[in-house]
Amino acid sequence: MRDLRLTHGGFYRHFRSKEDLFVAAFEQGLKQLAHYADSAVKRAPKGGELKTLIDYYLSLEHCDHPADGCPVAALTTEIGRRPGKVRGTFLNLFIKHTESTAKYMPGANDEERNRKVRLLFSGMAGTLNVARLIADTGQRKKFLEEARKFYFDAVKQ
Repeated sequence: MRDLRLTHGGFYRHFRSKEDLFVAAFEQGLKQLAHYADSAVKRAPKGGELKTLIDYYLSLEHCDHPADGCPVAALTTEIGRRPGKVRGTFLNLFIKHTESTAKYMPGANDEERNRKVRLLFSGMAGTLNVARLIADTGQRKKFLEEARKFYFDAVKQ
């Protein structure tokens, strides 16, 4: 706060409550994640966008830097303890975020693509959390490689 030349009171005055601050931080984290993912997709070969997204999300680099990573993987256990109205706000942000990725997902229609991408993203967030439990870098890397293959094979069907 000192580096920003703000007092705690000055900072918190921008938010009606701690919940609003939490929501704003989550939303900013999703925007940052989307920016990194979009950058990766722009470098992907045509038709390889979904694989690139999976490879990026389940990369060792993303796993090893949780402070700069996915807020869903980092915060969902805490979000689950929030009041229903607040959880609804987080869910809406999550749905909006995943819908922007659905265009890369195979499926018969938008509803199917959106459903599949929400399930994919949820599973990968859990996988990322489990990978962070693995202390040995080689084992963590292998776990993430296996997960990338699993998820890519699953969404092709």
